[in-house]
Amino acid sequence: MWPAAAVTGLVASLAAGQALADDAICTQKAYSMGLRYQQQSAEAEALQRQGFALATYRLKEQIEEHGEDADLAIITDLDETVLDNSPLLARDMAECHDYTTWDTWKHWEREGDPRLIPGAKAFLDYADEKGVTIFYISDRYQENEADTIATLEALDLPQVSEDSVMLLGPPKAERRAKVADEHTLVMQLGDSLHDFDGKFADADLAGQHALVKENAERFGQDWIVLPNAAYGDWSDAELTTWGAPLETE
Repeated sequence: MWPAAAVTGLVASLAAGQALADDAICTQKAYSMGLRYQQQSAEAEALQRQGFALATYRLKEQIEEHGEDADLAIITDLDETVLDNSPLLARDMAECHDYTTWDTWKHWEREGDPRLIPGAKAFLDYADEKGVTIFYISDRYQENEADTIATLEALDLPQVSEDSVMLLGPPKAERRAKVADEHTLVMQLGDSLHDFDGKFADADLAGQHALVKENAERFGQDWIVLPNAAYGDWSDAELTTWGAPLETE
């Protein structure tokens, strides 16, 4: 018979080993910090509300500049800009499934129930009340167009139709250009830089930083960026570390 202390030590060792194995298997747990920030932090909500407050202010300026009878339009992305899809991402992470493969996304589009990003509806209602045309340009799947439209209608968003909801097919740049050809486009909103200009989609991370500098005057003016710490082109980037040896006190 083994001594109790030995049994306790063995159990602890086995538990630690299992924990290490689980960590090795479920690398998706690395997403947890960013996902917690995106879904649960008051800071993320504050940034979202701040973004839409700024968008309202800038849109008011544009209406005053062009006049209320002008054919003004705005473009907004959907996912993580107007719609919060974090419950899907959290479910996948909990199941140790890599949500960035997007192979669970179609099911979510058909049957998921995203909530609105704070501040989104008030801003879009303001645009609607002022006679500004709203376009929802998203890379959601065209085959699920009816489901996406039903989701937006259930959330009581304005100007939702087959014409205004422009989904995956032509690149976003082409869909944006179509809007700009037919209206006076005064604002774009998104959580990813290629929601604003096709050059960002074609650039690596260093190139994206360079393009941000080149277009610095547009951010906070006609380009309004919403925070998204759950996924993006940056997710595989190497971190810059401090070279000093680790010391604790």
